[in-house]
Amino acid sequence: MPRYRLTLEYHGGPFVGWQRQAQGLSVQGVVEAALAALEPGPRAVQGAGRTDAGVHATGQVAHCDLGRDWDPFRLAEALNHHLRPHPVAVLAAARVADDFHARFSATFRTYTYRILNRRAPLTIDAGLAWRVSTPLDDGAMQAAADLVVGRHDFTTFRSVQCQSPSPVKTLDAFHVERQGDEILCHLGARSFLHNQVRSLVGTLERVGAGRWPVARMAEALAARDRAACGPVAPPDGLTLTGVRYPGD
Repeated sequence: MPRYRLTLEYHGGPFVGWQRQAQGLSVQGVVEAALAALEPGPRAVQGAGRTDAGVHATGQVAHCDLGRDWDPFRLAEALNHHLRPHPVAVLAAARVADDFHARFSATFRTYTYRILNRRAPLTIDAGLAWRVSTPLDDGAMQAAADLVVGRHDFTTFRSVQCQSPSPVKTLDAFHVERQGDEILCHLGARSFLHNQVRSLVGTLERVGAGRWPVARMAEALAARDRAACGPVAPPDGLTLTGVRYPGD
């Protein structure tokens, strides 16, 4: 059966997350329903990242096996037709080798967390960013972010429901960028723990607001204790922006 790689964009607001669940609308579920509309029968799709409820994507990758040899452009167009009215779009489709796996073949993932640092409520950006009304020092936030880059035990910054066999991960990049009232946190790694990005950003906000000294970020990491983590940032501001594979 031909295998296809799909690059997806979606607004996470209406969904219980990427992963199909017993109850609630999932991104995986609506993509599988669109595939089944093209070819009768159950059609499974595997994603590169299991984004949580409310988390968005501009570069999610998934793969699926189909019975027909579809032209990639026509496949993307047909899927987008059947995905309406859900806020999910196939940006690109490509034929790939049979051993390609969206999750296990991935070599790098990037996320961006968006904070709007202002007093006024969000209107256009409601559901797409975390509004923090307290002034934030992005320089202090970057200094704290630098302390957790590298290979560490991230027990402090992972959900107690995390299913990863090890809390040890390598965080390759953690950049804090201010553009006016907007603060963007860009993170990159081969893989992430459950809630790792939101836990790191939520803790970073404490530093930016002056409630934590920069050094406390390193202390929280060294504690290897979930109780040492700051508040977890809400899902609204988080977007999976890209997934890389060998040869990309």
